[in-house]
Parts: sequence; C-alpha cells; structure tokens
Amino acid sequence: MSELINDDAAVNLTTQQALEGRALAPRFYCTDYPAMEHIDVTPVRAEWDQMMRAFELDTNRGHFKQNYEYDPAILEADPALKEEFLDFLVSSITAEYSGCVLYQEIEKNVSNPDIAKLMRYMARDESRHAGFINKALNKLGVAVDLGVLKREKEYTFFKPKFIYYATYLSEKIGYARYITIFRHLERHPEQRFHPIFKWFLEWCNDEFSHGEAFALIMRSDPKLLRGMNKLWIRFFLVAVYSTMYVRDHARPKLYEAFGMDVTEFDYQVFDITTEISRQVFPMTLNTDDPRFRAGLERMRELQMARDALEEKPGIAAKMKRLGLGALFGLTFARLYLLPTQPNAMPEQVCMQPAW
Repeated sequence: MSELINDDAAVNLTTQQALEGRALAPRFYCTDYPAMEHIDVTPVRAEWDQMMRAFELDTNRGHFKQNYEYDPAILEADPALKEEFLDFLVSSITAEYSGCVLYQEIEKNVSNPDIAKLMRYMARDESRHAGFINKALNKLGVAVDLGVLKREKEYTFFKPKFIYYATYLSEKIGYARYITIFRHLERHPEQRFHPIFKWFLEWCNDEFSHGEAFALIMRSDPKLLRGMNKLWIRFFLVAVYSTMYVRDHARPKLYEAFGMDVTEFDYQVFDITTEISRQVFPMTLNTDDPRFRAGLERMRELQMARDALEEKPGIAAKMKRLGLGALFGLTFARLYLLPTQPNAMPEQVCMQPAW
C-alpha cells in the first residue's frame, strides 16, 4: 500500500474526518479469527477453485497504476460540490481501507489455506482502491494518512457471520453503485467532472468478485442462511440500504453534478443489489413498498435534524439529539418489521457481473 502522507493542515483535517465515529460513517472491523479456521469450502469446491483462478489472474494488476492530470481549480468554482466530492472520496477511502485492514488481519490470524489465500487477494485489491483514491485526494491538495487511520480508527467487533452478511452486501452494493455511475457518465461524458470515474468499471468488477467470495463462504455452511440467522440477514439488508439512502441524500450537489436524481439513483442501486442477492439470501426487501420508501425518507429527515444540532452546546440540544436518535431507531424498527419477499430457491451459481 502506498500511503500518501503530508503534513499540511488540510491533510490532517482530512485524516481527522476519516477518523470520525459518526453514526453512519464507515467503520473498521475485527472478528473471531479462530472461528474462521473451521470454514470448509468443500461443498462449493468447484466454484471456489474457479473463483481463485480468476483472483490469481489479477486482470486489474496495472489498472490502478495509471495516472491522470487534473486541475483542482475546476472544483473551486463550486465550493459546495467540492465539499461533497471530498466527503465522498474520504468516505470511500475509509470503506476501502477498512476492507483491506480486515482482510489482512484475517489472513494474518488464520492458517486455513483457502481462507488465507482469499483474504490476501482481496486485501490486495482493496489496497489498490484505497491507494488510488488517495492519489485523487492528493491531487486536490489533501490526503488521508492511512497509517494513522489504521492505528487510531475505532474498531467494531463483529462475529464472522455478521462479517459475511454485511461485507457481502457492502461489496455487492458497491458494485451496483459504481456500475450505475460509470454507465451514466459513459452516456453523459460532459458530466464527468473528475477523471476518477473512468476507473469505475474495473473497480466495480473487483467489488463484485469480493461479494462472490462471501456468497460461497455462506453457501458452504447452509445454516448461515436458515433459522434465526434469517433475522440477522433482514437486519443487515435494512441497515445497508437505509445507511446508503441517508448518506447519499446528504450530498445533493454531487448527484446534481452527475445529472442524476439521487432518489432514483438509490432505488436503481437497490434493484440491482436485490436481484444479485437472490443468489444466496433467503429473502429480499420490497423496496417498492410505499411504507419502505416513506420510512427511508423519514430516516433522512431525522438524520438532517440530528446533524443540525451536532455543533450546538447545552443540555437542551443534547436532549433533542437523543430524542431524534430514538425516533431514528423506531423508524428503523418499523422498516425491519415490514414484510419481506421470500426467495425459496436461491440461484446456486457463481455469478458474473450483470452489466
């Protein structure tokens, strides 16, 4: 990993932004590494070996080594867009580097050869992604100190199965986001205000492949997809979808610059992710349900109100934030309790990118 470190005050602010523990900010994770020793991919061995051969080919080995020229003054004309674009990049690098660190730690702490090799390949990919984003930040006069991020970022413990559910969804939704943005800007190149978006096609295919790896891990142990675990799958579906919706709607200028309606974009991404997740999850969310859509919009409004109180001192502001947080949790619970759509016969195949 090439860690672009700069002592400039703006860089320190960018690193601090990546370190923030906001409720919806990307997190760093650790897990029960000894439990991962016992993963047995024998039931999916043929698909596993095919997948590993693809990782070994490493078709993107030179993709993120390419360079580009960019005049940072282009964004100076629109400070609001610049702020949202930087927030997008910092959030993205935090998520990518989080995956890199998690996969490295799993590889370091397991002797299971199948899992260790897989984690090494996925850490390699995420390292390239994070490094490339940092090059983009550096060209804008800022960068994230990845060494500080790794040392100082708070880590959240997740059981292995939670890692599988959450990371599978994060990788697949990342694929859906990147391919949707890439195809839109391919049709409308005049709205590609930064060259980093030209890299999104190969990038999203890395995300897709990582999701496939976790799909095979889950399919190798069917109890992960049955019984009480279905409740956890539903939880992560609602959590990942609602988090994306609230985050994206906090960046209206970014999607305006793309020439995209942010709500339409989010539901298109949900549709792609839902279709992909049928390969493994026993249910999907009905994102067309008016109650689901109203719930996401309610969460967005509550989060905006919480953010507006963030810098306000005093007990009254604190109590208001707590009240809004409780309403946010209640709205999430209502979304969780909405009927899901059963998927009785998941497609038991190793998929290819849908676009």
